[in-house]
Amino acid sequence: MGLVKRIHLCTALIERGDAVLLVANRYLNHAEPLWNLPGGRQEAGELMRETVEREVLEETGVHAQVGDLLYVSESYDGDTHFTNVTFRAQAQGEVRVPARDRHVVEVAWVARAALRERIAVAVVREPLLAALERNQHYSGFHDAGIRIVFNDPPSPHGARNEPGK
Repeated sequence: MGLVKRIHLCTALIERGDAVLLVANRYLNHAEPLWNLPGGRQEAGELMRETVEREVLEETGVHAQVGDLLYVSESYDGDTHFTNVTFRAQAQGEVRVPARDRHVVEVAWVARAALRERIAVAVVREPLLAALERNQHYSGFHDAGIRIVFNDPPSPHGARNEPGK
């Protein structure tokens, strides 16, 4: 298989009553926003809990109190290996769409019963539902079935943060 690019994602399951906090992210290669749990890519030197705290604040405007590990999922998009670690978390305050985030276009509390409909991407939806419905803590996919191109500015080294590039 050769060299594999690894992207570590950290997300949070934040619930209020029967609703789950979701964010809609816009990507360069998708016409419509994709719904996901709040979270994102781990930065150098960050612990996973720190990534969750930073990403939840950036994407929703609320501070997260990160709890226990809920599940781990992994998938491949060509030569890119994505590992997603999801924690339970709590958050206080009113959520909002951040003014300066390049990705987030909407933030919403979504009823658990509507998650299957709202989250279109299987590698996002199925591990979450497996954890909530069957207490399953690991999911793996040899083929993600979707390609994501992040709309980040070019890195100082000239490469873009795109899977497979």
